[in-house]
Amino acid sequence: MEILAKAVPIVMLTFVLSSMLAMGLGLTVAQIIAPLRSVRLVGLSLVANFVVMPVVAMGLAKLLALDEPLGLGLLVLGTAAGAPFLPKLAQIAKGNLAFSVGLMVLLMVITVGYLPLVLPLLLPGVSVNSGKIARSLVLLMLLPLAGALAVKAKFPVAAARLKPPLDRISNLSLILVIALLTVVNFKSVLGVFGTRGILAGLLFIAVAGGVGWLLGGPAADTRIVLGQATAQRNIAAALVVGSQSFKDPKVVVMVVVVAIVGLLILMPLSRMLAADRKKPAVPVPGVNT
Repeated sequence: MEILAKAVPIVMLTFVLSSMLAMGLGLTVAQIIAPLRSVRLVGLSLVANFVVMPVVAMGLAKLLALDEPLGLGLLVLGTAAGAPFLPKLAQIAKGNLAFSVGLMVLLMVITVGYLPLVLPLLLPGVSVNSGKIARSLVLLMLLPLAGALAVKAKFPVAAARLKPPLDRISNLSLILVIALLTVVNFKSVLGVFGTRGILAGLLFIAVAGGVGWLLGGPAADTRIVLGQATAQRNIAAALVVGSQSFKDPKVVVMVVVVAIVGLLILMPLSRMLAADRKKPAVPVPGVNT
């Protein structure tokens, strides 16, 4: 089990790096920026992730009378947006990939400044190391993405050759991440049963997905992405904050539990959405006939 625990950060790093590189090699800066030019869509995305979700987290913790550490873990997740899994989920669901990458970067950058400001206001006495969060997000996500975008711009042929193997590595490492997180944290997850922590995680993800879908605009491909972006939180930032700012290990356990539950729900749901989007439209009598 100890060997598997040590493998988790390695596999997670492999997934994040391969995903960022693959996304960057398949897109241009213009494609990423274009969806973010909609002030309304960006504004609603920020409201969903940084206003609604912290309120949802606090409301669920109070409604379900969660133990304080579990409620704190849920609140940390509610304030941490910009999941590295978002582009992969959008790709699986046939959502707007460019919007998913642009939104992920925007949410990650804002999270770095948002967490240190908001968490101490919501939880007096809590300090957040924004420098460590920023360093990990920049080094592991933003720099690889920027480098891959530069390769795509200057060497498009090489980018086209490199992208398929990176996609395969990303897919395989994602499966391994889910499996390893489940196995390594199995006892911790079992310990949450009976505390309403699992129920809180399920409701949190469901409400988040619904909020994102409703605020995602008229286009199905952006609604899918915002639903996924709101439901899948920035686990990396949440784990950094949970482990550094709180003494009770149950805070981190709650973050891990919601991460596992979220991936187990959103992965098959994304495939279902993709399959649904492939279905031919049902002909309406008298129309186009």
